[in-house]
Amino acid sequence: MNEKNVSELNPALKDLEVLQGEWEMELSNTSFLPDPSATIKGNVSFDWLEGGAFLIMRMGDIRSQGAIWLINRDESSSDYKVFYYDDRKVSRIYEMSFSDNVWKLWRHSPNFSQRFEGQISNDGNKILAKWEKSGDGRKWEHDFDVAYTRK
Repeated sequence: MNEKNVSELNPALKDLEVLQGEWEMELSNTSFLPDPSATIKGNVSFDWLEGGAFLIMRMGDIRSQGAIWLINRDESSSDYKVFYYDDRKVSRIYEMSFSDNVWKLWRHSPNFSQRFEGQISNDGNKILAKWEKSGDGRKWEHDFDVAYTRK
């Protein structure tokens, strides 16, 4: 089998080009920290993997190795899949949409569903978002806010 690296951006991922690069991430208004007013800062990078076949997001802070997201989509669908893995050994698969400067992720799982909505600034240099969680998939509560600022 002849191994060949993809040399051009996957057309199914073209809308995600605005994410590519280095970002600072700040979590705030958290439900999981002892002090909800505390903030956590970290770094996030979005890079093309295999010459543009996938988009990979790497995140972390000074206390952890962080998480990895592998993003792709079926060219016949408007929604994406996000394969998530973190330093706690947690694996999740999210559905994702991305259009009109609105970025959404969601997963429905017994006992712990999640959803995310972010607004991307017109210049593409800031994303303001929130995560929500649900134990039953019907009643949702705030989990935390997150802001991404391009470096």
